[in-house]
Amino acid sequence: MNGVLDPLRASVTGAALACAVMLPASGAEAKGVHILYTFTGGSDGGVPYDSLYVDQSGNFYGTTYQGGTGTACSGGCGTVFKLTPDGMETVLYSFQGGSDGAYPMAAVIADGKGNLYGVTEGADTVTDFGTVFRIAPDGTETVLHAFCSSRNCKDGAYPQGGLVFDQQGDLYGTTTEGGSKTCSGGCGTVFRVTSKGRESVVYSFQGGSDGSAPTATLFPDGKGNFFGTTFQGGVHQRCLGGCGTVFELTAGGTESVIYAFKAGHDGCSPLGNVITDKNGNIYGTTYYGGGGGKCDAGCGTVFKVASGGGETVLHAFTGHKPDGCDVAAGVIADKTGTLYGTTAYGGTKSCYCGIVFKLDPDGTETVLHAFPFSGGNIDGAYVPFGGVIADGRKLYGTTDGANGRLGYGVVYRLDK
Repeated sequence: MNGVLDPLRASVTGAALACAVMLPASGAEAKGVHILYTFTGGSDGGVPYDSLYVDQSGNFYGTTYQGGTGTACSGGCGTVFKLTPDGMETVLYSFQGGSDGAYPMAAVIADGKGNLYGVTEGADTVTDFGTVFRIAPDGTETVLHAFCSSRNCKDGAYPQGGLVFDQQGDLYGTTTEGGSKTCSGGCGTVFRVTSKGRESVVYSFQGGSDGSAPTATLFPDGKGNFFGTTFQGGVHQRCLGGCGTVFELTAGGTESVIYAFKAGHDGCSPLGNVITDKNGNIYGTTYYGGGGGKCDAGCGTVFKVASGGGETVLHAFTGHKPDGCDVAAGVIADKTGTLYGTTAYGGTKSCYCGIVFKLDPDGTETVLHAFPFSGGNIDGAYVPFGGVIADGRKLYGTTDGANGRLGYGVVYRLDK
């Protein structure tokens, strides 16, 4: 499997698709977290790493990294699932770990015909470097592209971020490796896949000032351009391999770095995707930094990059419970400019299990929920790697582990 993020693999995987989604109104209930579904790690799936997609009827769709019926992978090869508003789960597809792919880390998206699209990162073999797949409403899976079909892997390898559509209906995504060989294993790519499965590399990172190892979902501006982040690369070398970047990619494939992180108070190593406001300002998160001095000083940041390139840290996480620590996903925004997101760690005094936070436009952080890991607590979920989606009153997300004997994650709902 992918070696770029091996130091983080035990704690970090994909980044969530951070765009505000309007969901149907839900009934009144007590404040706090409500667990919609707890995965068992069996045929129903286990370990959901990313956020959710929701349809007009309020059904949720997502992926699990493990579980399912596939026997070619340790712990199962992963699933694509559907969850009704009342918590009934259906496995739409169970990966087998062969040519169909394995280990989906990112969220899925859908077209107007009910087809779902996503990526698998790659299986426990030297021949599987990830796929782009389509799941039809009847559950039939089609692999639109299998990465690294040649030895040099110029087409990319190990996609961890989700997919987005362009105005023509083509799919765009990123791979953490493959492409240019100036990095060990390749520096990563931005790719396009047509509806007929024809793949082309839109940009191949060089691992220098342009960045390397993009892990997150791209953000389209509606004009054919995309914004994204790279976990490494850039001009500052306080971090191993560079401190990461925020970049823009034009429709013609020209990449420009909008901001290169310095590993100081500005943060470093962004894993999550970015969003933009009507003025062209960019909002995102870094997994590390914020404490100044070096990359691992500090617990990550929420940042704003102006359209002209200047960066402002809106909040630097301290790790002092329950402030939160290590931000693996991006943020979403409501109409007032308030941001919502998760941290993978930080939380209560009894557990470093992650939080859901709100960040007001003035930078005031509110911990909406700190996940405990204590016996008998129905809330029992922990480690929310994925971000959240919102309906204006409720937030929805996933965690990769749960309380008690069931350690395979949950889907939760939370009052703002």
